[in-house]
Amino acid sequence: MRADFDRMKIPEHIAIIMDGNGRWAKRQGVARSKGHEQGGKTVQRVIDFCIEKGVKWLTLYAFSTENWGRSKIEVNYLMRMLNKYLIERSSEMQQKGVRLRAIGELHMLPDYCRKTLDRCIAETAQNDKLNLVLALSYGSRQEIAAAARRLAERVQRAELKPEDITPELLGSHLYTAGIPDPDLLIRTSGEMRLSNFLLWQISYSELIVMDVLWPDFDRAHFDEALSIYASRERRFGKR
Repeated sequence: MRADFDRMKIPEHIAIIMDGNGRWAKRQGVARSKGHEQGGKTVQRVIDFCIEKGVKWLTLYAFSTENWGRSKIEVNYLMRMLNKYLIERSSEMQQKGVRLRAIGELHMLPDYCRKTLDRCIAETAQNDKLNLVLALSYGSRQEIAAAARRLAERVQRAELKPEDITPELLGSHLYTAGIPDPDLLIRTSGEMRLSNFLLWQISYSELIVMDVLWPDFDRAHFDEALSIYASRERRFGKR
């Protein structure tokens, strides 16, 4: 059943845990790299879906801090794939009005990848159709710990008193400072966990877990997620 999106409330910010590339490849009897390639194509589809529906922010969990523990061959492949994606899609982002941003421990990325990322971020900085946020070398616990360290350092320098630290102040020291919290979090592959993703920011996000592997995520799944989101009443704990 297709929803009437003209009358539907559309989330301003969608965050997605893109899970299932490896399992998709295994089911297809192909190398894991093929699953990642197919997942990259899904990213492009979802960007287009968001632009069509008027979503302003899309945050994708592209590479976690835990992913560094994968085999060196796979990690190197993923970094090369990211670099290639940014090079090939930069002009398309410009044409479609996509502004690229990135959050995470970006200093851990290979130099060649970080330079390409920085260049793409700079080139798209004036675009305002869709803000695409890539979570790269990202872990939410690490993010919160880093913010706490920065606040502790400010207290140590007598710039703050401990009682001055509020949720709002801590939030302003996170990687996502200036980015609205997600209205909707989608996780593919049917796994019922958050995997250290945006733990602070999704406190009041609507959560939808879909039993589809990321490479197979299509318009019907996206529309279904929007329909489920629109059917929910967001009360933010007030009633």
